Amino acid sequence: MNQFLAQVEKRAFTMANYAVGNRDDALDIVQDSMLALVRKYSGRDRSEWRPLFFTILNNRITDWHRRNNKLSRWQLLREKLPANTDETDPAPLEWVDSYNPTPDKALVGERLLEAIDSAVTRLPLRQQQAFLLRCVEEFDVAETARAMSCSQGSVKTHLSRAMRSLRTHLEAYELEAFELEAIQ
Repeated sequence: MNQFLAQVEKRAFTMANYAVGNRDDALDIVQDSMLALVRKYSGRDRSEWRPLFFTILNNRITDWHRRNNKLSRWQLLREKLPANTDETDPAPLEWVDSYNPTPDKALVGERLLEAIDSAVTRLPLRQQQAFLLRCVEEFDVAETARAMSCSQGSVKTHLSRAMRSLRTHLEAYELEAFELEAIQ
């Protein structure tokens, strides 16, 4: 069980952090999900742990949103912005290039990751869940439906909308990057 939890902890944190936009709350959600898995399902077959864990995680994220639905969008935005510019927390996603990119290529790669992170963060919760479970965790449609407690058709709809939104956001980023390159 410890090995399984170590394998999923970073991805679970990333998923929770995208969903709630607050590192501390995301850590609490992941820890609570792990504890629930150990308490209730450690006796189950190892092959069941992954779908059970992500079901628990998604339920905890949904519960968090229900409890915090009174917060305005401006309050959420303020929580997401760093309080100071000396923040040394690592980026949620790090790009490692083994070919030692030039500074301009490294900057482009960094900005692309920021654009992807921003695009995923802007997705509605259900679209975010469908995207992360299907594309990042590589769940099939049936596993994703079980984890999200919805039908397979809903998963396909949420994923389709998420992909359309991400594509639109990233196309806008590419256009902006092209215009900046043309100016230089």
